[in-house]
Amino acid sequence: MTKEQIVPEQNASAQSSNESLPWMDQSLSPLERAEKLVAAMTLEQKIAQLHGAMETINIYSLPTADEMNAMDAEEQEKLMAQLQVQRHVKGIEELGIPRFRITNGPVGVGMGDGHPSPPATALPMTIALAAGFDAELAHDYGDIIGSETATLGQHVLEGPGVCLHRTPIAGRNFEYFSEDPYLSGVMGVEVTKAIQAHNVIAMGKHFVVNDQEYERFRTSVEVDEHVLRELYLLPFEMLVKDADIAAIMSAYNRVRGVYATENRYILNDILRNEWGFQGYVQSDFWSTRSAAPSLNAGLDHEMPDAKWLNETNIKNALEDTSLEIQTVDRALIRRFTQMFRFGHFERPYNPGEIDAKAHGAISRKIGAQTAVLLKNEGEMLPLDPNAYKSIVIIGQTEYVDDACNGGGGSSKVDPLYTVPPVEGMQDVLQGLGSDAKVSKVTVEKDLSNLEEAKSAAAEADLVILMAGLVASEGADLPSPNMLNDQDRMVDELLEVNPQTVVVLKNSSPVLMPWINKAQAVLEAWNQGTEDGHVVADLLFGVVNPSGKVPTTYAASEDDLLYAGQPERYPGTDEGEGFPVIRYSEGLNMGYRWFQSQGKKPLFPFGFGLSYTTFGLSNFSVTPAQSDGKAPITVNVTVSNTGKVAGAEVVQVYLGIPVKGQPPKRLVGFQKVHLEPEQSKEVTITIDPAATNHPMSVWDYYEHDFVVKPGEYKVYLGTSSDDTPFEGTVVVD
Repeated sequence: MTKEQIVPEQNASAQSSNESLPWMDQSLSPLERAEKLVAAMTLEQKIAQLHGAMETINIYSLPTADEMNAMDAEEQEKLMAQLQVQRHVKGIEELGIPRFRITNGPVGVGMGDGHPSPPATALPMTIALAAGFDAELAHDYGDIIGSETATLGQHVLEGPGVCLHRTPIAGRNFEYFSEDPYLSGVMGVEVTKAIQAHNVIAMGKHFVVNDQEYERFRTSVEVDEHVLRELYLLPFEMLVKDADIAAIMSAYNRVRGVYATENRYILNDILRNEWGFQGYVQSDFWSTRSAAPSLNAGLDHEMPDAKWLNETNIKNALEDTSLEIQTVDRALIRRFTQMFRFGHFERPYNPGEIDAKAHGAISRKIGAQTAVLLKNEGEMLPLDPNAYKSIVIIGQTEYVDDACNGGGGSSKVDPLYTVPPVEGMQDVLQGLGSDAKVSKVTVEKDLSNLEEAKSAAAEADLVILMAGLVASEGADLPSPNMLNDQDRMVDELLEVNPQTVVVLKNSSPVLMPWINKAQAVLEAWNQGTEDGHVVADLLFGVVNPSGKVPTTYAASEDDLLYAGQPERYPGTDEGEGFPVIRYSEGLNMGYRWFQSQGKKPLFPFGFGLSYTTFGLSNFSVTPAQSDGKAPITVNVTVSNTGKVAGAEVVQVYLGIPVKGQPPKRLVGFQKVHLEPEQSKEVTITIDPAATNHPMSVWDYYEHDFVVKPGEYKVYLGTSSDDTPFEGTVVVD
């Protein structure tokens, strides 16, 4: 990489000897260095390091929690834009403590510490990455984020987000992976490892059950312990145990009546004592609600300001003994240990230039492997690039006028460049030797020019109809329908020209009341920088779609778990003055909900078509008898029986012989790339000792995960609803 600028901000450690600053001795362990540093600090210096810095906004002008909750997404985004330069902790030069620079970034390096926040590669949304069902792809994704974070001189990347898609309307689903905890955990672990390989702190968020944006500053989630453990905590446990993640961000919401930032059971008993987490816990922005109670519970760092962890509050709490100085020291030692671990005290601030072209090429590759082919009647796709002279792209402005970056709120990325739909399609067609003319019609949000769009569709040889949903932090969606009457637009345009392909660009699953009229439907997601190229690559067969649905698409809103159940969402006031959301569906969430209720989804979890065909054979499960401790091996041969190269995702589900368990849980998957007529043997191991506890249930008496005796059903197939192979393992 080339250097864009050199800022003369060097750590004092560069000139200081180990005698004057003994914590700069790199022969010591990170923990030893942190302990020596904290022991040398004054109380005022310690307090100054407990929180973020405020420079451009008067602390007293900040909105209250209620005011923030009342803001719409656009207002919140404007506020967050003002706070771009706030994602840092001031350095202390005489101690060699550098300015600690923090950036958001589940979907690319977002708002960070800069003047202004620098542009970066806008990657496909996190939900899209999960659709890849490919751990290697997740590593590539995290590698870009980690590389760019380091290049831009940042120390912390606030991500990955591993909350679950409990409902399709949650505003931050685009930042989270999936409805399934195991898939979310696998992908999150790989993203984390790749980020931290660049000596950048990864921060798992939002801990925990921050599964909706509605009243996020006030709501309390009531959830049974076994449900919390087997679903919502599971991907976080995997981040801690499998990725050695350095930081966790606590959530806005209450958990069983106690704010997540003050919840000792969550932050201390589970996270640290049970899982062995060695990192530090940062608050979400303005999620801190107290000084002593938060620090005592296990919160270590307040962002973005010192509303609570300021000198007045900390000194008063020390004076009245509601807080001990050892607790303050503990919080600082935890964070400094991670800073020493990743070499932040030795690294000068010297931001460089991102290789936009190279990273864009990787983003294009990732995007192509995450799109899901939902419908392809009569094998309409892939399109013949030489079969059309005139192609028109039709849709509303978010989807046709520029690349669909998506991701409203604090995670929004300022892209280095974008490839709009028309330009991207022209590039791809020219590369394929086609001279087709590509035009577009932007449909107004009130559909006032729909007739113009219909006329253009009627005259074209091919219509690419683009629609979708761009969600945002701060607000949930009113329904799973696409906004701005796009369903009507799609429905009416599908009647105009039979040569019409629907391309969806979504942040979250949507309803499709027009689906029976469509011949071909491609879920491309919010693609980011390379949108125009990725969609054209897929439509014209430059690449073969291989994504799988990471969250169930319902046929009707009435089929969702909260339909007719307001206590499940949006919650009810049970007399305490704040909304209470009860996860009374228990373990039956996502595909587990649909299967347990006998409801047929529009597209099930794990579903996705291809331009080729695949066959499965030679299925086996060994051993047939198990002690519940030794690994179980599942084998199958996957064959490409079609005429083009492609990839299939083999999925293994387990039926747990315990009352109250859903019919199936995902316990393994593997993406297999095959040339035509090629076959590969695939082995998937179910290890009872793995951190995702594939065969275990939470036992209240043991207060632990336990493998129960009984007959376990092993299902193998290519989606949660398509598992033609079944085996049995008996646990004595």
